[in-house]
Amino acid sequence: MRLAHISQRNAFHEPVWHVVAAILIVIGLQLILNDVLTFGFKYVIVGLEVLLLLILSIFSLPAAGRRVVAISLVALISAVNIVSLAVVIGLLFTSNHVEGHQLLISSVAIYITNIIMFGLWYWELDNTKKASSDFQFPHPPASEGGDRWQPTFFDYLYVSVTNATAFSPTDTMPLTHRAKLLMTVQSIASLVTVALVAARAVNILS
Repeated sequence: MRLAHISQRNAFHEPVWHVVAAILIVIGLQLILNDVLTFGFKYVIVGLEVLLLLILSIFSLPAAGRRVVAISLVALISAVNIVSLAVVIGLLFTSNHVEGHQLLISSVAIYITNIIMFGLWYWELDNTKKASSDFQFPHPPASEGGDRWQPTFFDYLYVSVTNATAFSPTDTMPLTHRAKLLMTVQSIASLVTVALVAARAVNILS
């Protein structure tokens, strides 16, 4: 996993602060969620995520240990966001006392977290060193160094943004089953967040 080697700067062909900043943004978004719209223990989970990120960024661990910590961090972020979305949807159908602005803030936070979370998964799982990668990116012309071009985290984040807004791939195509599965799950989650949660919140406000 790429995230497992984030403390080894020479292992990257891209600035690692992009990834760290994205994870910190996700943690910040989790903090602004109202306690009613989460499954509890918000600060404990955020503290655990910060601890895992610090372990990856500062401490030197065996390869297997770094891999476990990296997987745990991304999986924890994913689980928290999915559960938060499920809780919000549940409250839409079971509670008549949820304030509209709380739902709007939560839906936006969940939507942005969804984008960053899947960007992390795409970046983590796509092994560009193999003969067949998970995604087919449009390359720059060979005269502009296209033969040496490699996608960075920002490129995968862009794929996540376009998939979350268009609910389908745009200029970058998924090539493997796992890439198509991830993009399908992201599109459904984004569609539910935008069409159901945001629409219901606007209806409450009006």
